[in-house]
Amino acid sequence: MLDHVFTDAIGALRDALEKALLERQAFEERFQADVLLGDLTWETSYSLPGEGLAPRVRCDITLEWLTWSQTAYRSWYIEEEFGEPPRIEIEVVLRIQRVAEPVEVDRVLPALPVESPVIGTETLRRSGPRLEATYNEDLTEVEHAIEVSYEGAYELDESTLSDGSVLDDHFSAMGGWISATLVRLGDIPLDFLPPIDDGD
Repeated sequence: MLDHVFTDAIGALRDALEKALLERQAFEERFQADVLLGDLTWETSYSLPGEGLAPRVRCDITLEWLTWSQTAYRSWYIEEEFGEPPRIEIEVVLRIQRVAEPVEVDRVLPALPVESPVIGTETLRRSGPRLEATYNEDLTEVEHAIEVSYEGAYELDESTLSDGSVLDDHFSAMGGWISATLVRLGDIPLDFLPPIDDGD
């Protein structure tokens, strides 16, 4: 594995999610590099255990390492003067899907705090909800969904850059927070469509 603070952060977050007994969605993890700009992006999806294909509640997570963060990290790594600290941009999207009827926002938002727990020295802030309606080909079935995103950044100071184990402490709260929030969303009484069969 590449020895880099960004991949260390990915590993710390993955460990936190798995310790919270969340289940990674198969084939939903991606590590991408923008060949023109140099930005790195890691995306993954987790759900509650046993939900199967197309889980009722899901969490999509994106970590982004921008080119300017790489420049700041390189300057520190080669012992140049430490200026503006590098940052990891974080987005957490919490989603309820496969609902048979339109979702009432007022039933969902009370289960979602305005801010995440503290990650390092910062929190992620909640955005407004997004509603979806997806129809099948012959328009006989419609699937409704609602998602809310939390966005923010994790700033890496010199102590964190020097000791990667600090990342484990800082990201550990995210696993329990995401797990507890998915449980609360799953407990909202909604009329869900049947699970997708393997043959579909």
